[in-house]
Amino acid sequence: MTHNNLFSALRAAFPADLTAVAVETDEGLRYSWHDLDRATAMMANLLQSLDLPEGSRVAVQVEKSVEAMMLYLATLRAGYVFLPLNTAYQSAEIEYFIGNAEPAVVVCSPANFGWVSKIAFKAGTQHVFTLGDDRTGSLLERSAHHSDQHTPLPRQADDLAAILYTSGTTGRSKGAMLTHGNMLSNALTLKDYWGWTSTGGADGRGDVLIHALPIFHVHGLFVAIHGALINGSKMIWMAKFDPKRAIAHMAKATVFMGVPTLYVRMLTEPSLNKEAVKHMRLFIAGSAPLLIETFTEWQERTGHTILERYGMSETAMLTSNPYAADARYAGQSERRGGTVGFPLPGVSLRVRGDDGHDLPVGEIGGIQVKGPNVFKGYWRMPEKTAEEFTADGFFKTGDVGQVDERGYVTIVGRSKDLIISGGYNVYPAEIEGYINEMPGVAESAVIGVPHSDFGEVGVAVVIAKPGANLKPEAIVADLKAKLANFKIPKRCFVLAELPRNTMGKVQKNLLRDQYKGLFV
Repeated sequence: MTHNNLFSALRAAFPADLTAVAVETDEGLRYSWHDLDRATAMMANLLQSLDLPEGSRVAVQVEKSVEAMMLYLATLRAGYVFLPLNTAYQSAEIEYFIGNAEPAVVVCSPANFGWVSKIAFKAGTQHVFTLGDDRTGSLLERSAHHSDQHTPLPRQADDLAAILYTSGTTGRSKGAMLTHGNMLSNALTLKDYWGWTSTGGADGRGDVLIHALPIFHVHGLFVAIHGALINGSKMIWMAKFDPKRAIAHMAKATVFMGVPTLYVRMLTEPSLNKEAVKHMRLFIAGSAPLLIETFTEWQERTGHTILERYGMSETAMLTSNPYAADARYAGQSERRGGTVGFPLPGVSLRVRGDDGHDLPVGEIGGIQVKGPNVFKGYWRMPEKTAEEFTADGFFKTGDVGQVDERGYVTIVGRSKDLIISGGYNVYPAEIEGYINEMPGVAESAVIGVPHSDFGEVGVAVVIAKPGANLKPEAIVADLKAKLANFKIPKRCFVLAELPRNTMGKVQKNLLRDQYKGLFV
């Protein structure tokens, strides 16, 4: 049925007055709801004119723009599968993603067309378009020739809507398959749980969202955009985050979503005070742990308590601190720093030990979840998918945590040494793989250490082969040519040996202790 297409649900929530402003950019551009409807229709018609096979993937690596958001919506509207790619990814990474996902369409920045198109055509992709962040590119030129009327394709709730690549702790990235039903259920749950309103906001029309996040992962693309659209709320669109400008925007907004790094940067601005945020209703943080110092300082400076929540590429949002006291959720009224709140309505969460049994309140173990938001599985990896789900259908998140006597969930660590730097996931095994291939390298270990701005950053410890003369700066330079910048270790050390236990396993905990004071 048509209404199971996520786009149809978002479109149905547009306000009655389509001439009202839907998105306002830093450059002063204003897009009406009518503009969103027409532009997504034209792009959807272009995609459909290509006669793509059912379920075709549309891979997109472009800078943040309103048009890039429109392309996402158009892909849903046309019934295809959206595949967002981090703008920092380099050629080796893009080659893997395109080879693995086999997209029928690739859209890239005009400046990258030369090398991206070469990779795409070699992999069998038929169509490569460009889209600039200044409303240029072949995608818009071609779309302009198509009708601005379009009927969304019927989709079932279980039909694939997006694939998000999430790096594996061993080997290559995995494509998490999210359905129309996954994302719509999460959007509707959060609209209610976070108290989105369509009246009484900063402009009299209800909530206004400051959109300051990238749009190639769950937080910015799904949580923020779906949140605004499913409520018919205006967005103030920041192509690049600037703390001064974000604070200035708060005079005409009500909701802000950010990773902890954004809050840390705003706290350095003298303009952040209670007067600057008096129109704001809600500040939400996620994608990385929020330090209790940041939580407390924000409270003191602004009078607002940041709401922390917890989600994953595979599940969208799973838990949240409460928005407000609500009779439906007894005892859930306090936003507690250092916790990620309670499982969202419809989400089941449990903590299990290594033996597979549920652990008592307060004990630390592996977090497992189940709910309508939990993904369909990993793209073309049935064995891996089966391995990550329990017999009774719970997804093993790989995160380690505990639930207290009041039901608050706390994430205490991540299995498999995941590093979260500035809100981005960095998997040591991936970086170690590249370092270990370098001439003269015998072995390497990449660890995460605390950083005052990014939360955590990577540090590489490298062991040279006998007779090799390795230079730390050369190792880092080599990595920069191959990997996204957020994955590059901030420091590199060449040592004689790595600390090991009696079984010969590298003791990364000792390395973390050794280097934990580097950046704090």
